[in-house]
Amino acid sequence: MSQRPPSSLEPQQRAAELLREMTVTEKAMQLSAVMPLSVLDVDGGLLSGLRRDLANGIGHVSGIGMVGNRSPAKIAASVNAVQHHLVTQSRLGIPAIFHNEALNGVVAPGFTVFPTPIGLAATWDPDAIEEMAAVIGRQMRGVGLLQALAPVSDVARDARWGRVHETYGEDPYLVTAMTLAFTRGIQGPRLGERVLATAKHFLGYAMTDAGQNMATTAVGARELYEVYARPFEAAIREAGLASVMNSYSDIDGVPVAISHEILTDLLRDRLGFQGTVVSDYSTVAFLHNRQGVADSAADAGLLALAAGLDIELPSVVGYGTALAEAVERGALRENDLDRSVLRVLRDKFALGLFERPYVDDDPIVLTELASEGAELSARLARESVTLLKNDGAILPLARQGRVAVIGPHAEGVLVGFPGYTYPAAVELMRGMSAATPSDSETVGNMAGVDFTAGGVDKDLGEAVAALAAEVAEVLSVDLDEYVTDRYSASSLADAIRHIAPRSEVTVARGTGVVAAEPTDIDAAVAAAADADVIVVALGGRGGWFGGAVTEGEGSDTADIDLPAPQVELIDALARLGKPMIGVFSMGRPLGLSHVIDLLDAVLVGFYGGPQHGRALAEALFGVINPGGKLPYSIPRHSGQIPIHSGQHRGSGYRRTPEDLHKGYLDMPATPLYAFGDGLSYTSFAYSELRLLSDAVTTDGVAEFSIDVTNTGHRTGTEIVQLYLEQTARGVTRPAQELIGFARIDLDVQQSATVRFSVAMSQLVYVGFDGDLVVEPGEKTARAGGSSVGLPSHVTFEVTGPPVAFERRQTFLAQTEVTFADDSPTLPPALAPASHTENSEG
Repeated sequence: MSQRPPSSLEPQQRAAELLREMTVTEKAMQLSAVMPLSVLDVDGGLLSGLRRDLANGIGHVSGIGMVGNRSPAKIAASVNAVQHHLVTQSRLGIPAIFHNEALNGVVAPGFTVFPTPIGLAATWDPDAIEEMAAVIGRQMRGVGLLQALAPVSDVARDARWGRVHETYGEDPYLVTAMTLAFTRGIQGPRLGERVLATAKHFLGYAMTDAGQNMATTAVGARELYEVYARPFEAAIREAGLASVMNSYSDIDGVPVAISHEILTDLLRDRLGFQGTVVSDYSTVAFLHNRQGVADSAADAGLLALAAGLDIELPSVVGYGTALAEAVERGALRENDLDRSVLRVLRDKFALGLFERPYVDDDPIVLTELASEGAELSARLARESVTLLKNDGAILPLARQGRVAVIGPHAEGVLVGFPGYTYPAAVELMRGMSAATPSDSETVGNMAGVDFTAGGVDKDLGEAVAALAAEVAEVLSVDLDEYVTDRYSASSLADAIRHIAPRSEVTVARGTGVVAAEPTDIDAAVAAAADADVIVVALGGRGGWFGGAVTEGEGSDTADIDLPAPQVELIDALARLGKPMIGVFSMGRPLGLSHVIDLLDAVLVGFYGGPQHGRALAEALFGVINPGGKLPYSIPRHSGQIPIHSGQHRGSGYRRTPEDLHKGYLDMPATPLYAFGDGLSYTSFAYSELRLLSDAVTTDGVAEFSIDVTNTGHRTGTEIVQLYLEQTARGVTRPAQELIGFARIDLDVQQSATVRFSVAMSQLVYVGFDGDLVVEPGEKTARAGGSSVGLPSHVTFEVTGPPVAFERRQTFLAQTEVTFADDSPTLPPALAPASHTENSEG
């Protein structure tokens, strides 16, 4: 083992010193990865027959928590085994980075699961998201997983796309706030204490042709930068984002993975990124066999590396020895290889891997660490619950009487665990294993072993067989019981029984989530016949790659409506003439137009993890007061897609009085529910919005303040939202843009003053000549509890010459909340709060 560069040097200097000692093959292997099954034996040690494959080191080990049933302690022991081999047996002793999925918790058995990211966005609570990410970062560090393949920073504006639930929604400001919070939390004050964040999928991945995963991204350069790049740039400049993952899609005909324009000119030169770019899984292979832009996998690797893609995941297809051979035959300059290797080595030094390659694998310590955050998960689930309709103030329900809980999610506990949670990974394993869950070839393929090539090593075959048995053990359990026991998950019906023990609760499924599942609507109607109120537990099911799901990766839909059997169920129950409350579980927006008029109230839960059912039950019976707000628009019809609050002036539902075309012939152009919508069991009133600045110049700051008062009869949470209207010379702008928000909790009759400081540099846009500018002129700021019907506004003039910026300097407004000690009477000039009425109609 070579002598390591002194720790007194900066990571970049240490990396440069080490790089000088490396052979071309050792360098190439640092840009490569291996699946864990390829190197670990039955007991978690190194496969004797494959030790030689790590003789030149390896950059990454992929997704060790995703397959099988490895406890936190077993993960740590496996990490230590690989690191020990690399440190003691490879020539240079360079440890590997182990990465894992971690959107809303470490995707591995035994770790805390938090609400899915769209649910996190519905909280509008960046502080809590940063706290959550810090927990995840500590848990990953504790078991030796030092790179999180999260957050998903895609701005999602197409409800057909199956991966909306992985995102923070449709608005670039909200997505930016959440991305910043997650990145700061998981990376911590220094990388030596936490882990690398990997923002994905760069760029425009959520806005593809027809809403289909991996399809072409058809977005112009101006929108690509202003909307889709903004969260990434904020994380880069404000939080030191360490890593980025590419989009599978192509932009202007060039796959992002081989686009120098996107991965270097935009990401590095314009956005200032200095970290490492990792490939989404199988990207390099897809360049050859899916998109057909390379003659071979090796050719695809050369194209990707030249564009700026540093590391190939999850295993070697076009990197590894293929890159070394390309250098030897003169097809690749060694300096170009060095550029990416230097970044990987710098990250390893910054993480402290050379000083601390091993972790404590004590089962008691790691089990306790992995279970941290359960109370925070429950709090986030509660904060995310969103009330969209409450006619006649039917909610909250009294904790007595006869309640019928009807629908496919009435007694289900898995609904809170969509794709990118471990229970969903078990479902994925079930689907891939099909009728033979213990078949070694099936499980080997899941773990990255190519049986079609033949000649599988004997001890590798034994490892595959052992893993197959491990998988079979997991697949043999009742998954409902598994999540109830391991995560303390509860169904909606059980939570209602617990909260309202004096109520008589009857339950019937009625129908499945999707049409292929059994239905018995007559039995459901009979079960509800004597009820005082009907709670219908409906909605979607998130998962992976098809099956009995409504959304997830590889699970897009042309029709976003609530599945037909569920609509039939509501129609049948409505004929009973009883009060009916819709409780919908969803990730992406579901079309509710066919049922909305049949429901007296609507609550939405966004796949809230283990506490999904409890949080919804608590909201139904007033244990909590719903305070969530929609992180996206809910269309009336699939034909409106894409529809979002940032539509440009004169476009979509942002029409002006001068427009000859007002929308559709067959329905309003507005969404059924707008971005930022959400009701409460109390009411809030807003003062007029005040401009505090004497003058606002193009290089200055606009200060606003507004008073908000809880005018109802119970404590509640309000999300105060600030929007801006502005026009630009030669360029159409969004009719309004979110430029600030504040989450405030108010007691009965309590008031708070919210102050927003908005730097004009936050409002920059790409002007007519292509420069990043702020221009003088009249602007209007509006405030309220939703993106529509904003009750308070102020119009002001921005003066001074146009100001051009080399880069975006400010991303978020500064917010300050001051609470009144006692406010028994309303402040003067109070306006009614619009969010007590939804945008339906």
